[in-house]
Amino acid sequence: MRVHKKTHPALKHGAYSTTTLLPGEDSTAFKKLHQALIAELAPSGELEKDIVAAMARFVWRRKNLLTFRLAEFSRKRLSEIRFKCIPQPDYLMTLDEDEPDPAEVAKGEEAATDQARSELGDMYELAEIGEIATSDQLMKELAVEERLDAMIDKCLKRLLFVRGLKSISSSSSSAPLPLIQGPSKAA
Repeated sequence: MRVHKKTHPALKHGAYSTTTLLPGEDSTAFKKLHQALIAELAPSGELEKDIVAAMARFVWRRKNLLTFRLAEFSRKRLSEIRFKCIPQPDYLMTLDEDEPDPAEVAKGEEAATDQARSELGDMYELAEIGEIATSDQLMKELAVEERLDAMIDKCLKRLLFVRGLKSISSSSSSAPLPLIQGPSKAA
């Protein structure tokens, strides 16, 4: 069976991530959620803004887990349509005749795409991006983000430790030295 694998253009540029918006999801609603979190948490500085942006992605993904089920359904249906429309090699024929005519394959691919776009509508893009919109991919991405967050946290702790040491040494060097009095003479 010939497997039709095509890389979605957005994947070539990293535009889709399972922790952000997937095809068919409402970008306006995501922006509204992000702005609401910014208003609520009032981040200051790049690090805090990045943390709030990550929170927005995770809250969004939790609210939109159904997208993965829709993507799975769409991929399955697209596969069924392609299998039906695209001529498959006949492995029972002689070796010289086992590959279908390339023109017929191209015609079948076009018919499959047209039928899938018509039948799936907006979900067609979810089917096209393939394995990106799966729970497994989400878990892989979250594992990478968790490791990156751990490294950022480690650096942040180190930075705060060094700043603490600097503030202790600068406050002790700028404080006036206490007068040390010798033993008093008894009268």
